[in-house]
Amino acid sequence: MLTCIIRYQIDPTKKAQFEQYARNWGQAIPRNGADLIGYYAPHEGSTTLAYGIYNVASLADYEAYRARLAADPLGQENYQFAQSEKFILREDRTFLKLASHPHGDAR
Repeated sequence: MLTCIIRYQIDPTKKAQFEQYARNWGQAIPRNGADLIGYYAPHEGSTTLAYGIYNVASLADYEAYRARLAADPLGQENYQFAQSEKFILREDRTFLKLASHPHGDAR
């Protein structure tokens, strides 16, 4: 299992647009095959950092998921929304694997 963490730099004056974008992905991502943990918008501290986090089984599964997402009507609409509103200034993806499992083992 891999966890994809997307780090967004967003326009702080367009937080509401990012939140709509996040809600749209909340519908589209799970139905296209990724296990969505959530999208996170700024609340305290930085006003420009936001995150999207989801799990995929492998990089091959990620590629298949991305193709399905690109063909999804809401996915297409959301990509266009981000392009037209220009609230995302930068987007970085990192794939991580869980290294602390099992949690809480007594030694």
